[in-house]
Amino acid sequence: MASTEIKTAASLSPKFIATFEILGRKWNGLIVEALLIDGPKRFKDLAATIETCSDRVLVERLKELEEANIIERTPVSDSSRRAYQLTERGEAMRPMMSAIHTWADQYN
Repeated sequence: MASTEIKTAASLSPKFIATFEILGRKWNGLIVEALLIDGPKRFKDLAATIETCSDRVLVERLKELEEANIIERTPVSDSSRRAYQLTERGEAMRPMMSAIHTWADQYN
């Protein structure tokens, strides 16, 4: 059985693995979901939405998602402040996140 598991794991697409390395990190899915639901948010608003995530970890996760081109920082109109919003790549996660909601509602 172990050899079958190794063979299956080895046959996973590198793109699939890279995707789960991003989304499998704690808080990343919740950050994406918050931006899908409410649109662009400033850091303090994201921190208030995901209360149990420390500011330090939230900063790290936002940088990771930005490097993966899932989110971007944009200027807030009439201000020097910035907001985080989903890129086109991030918005493309909407059907996947909807499917996760459906699965969670059914099995949790």
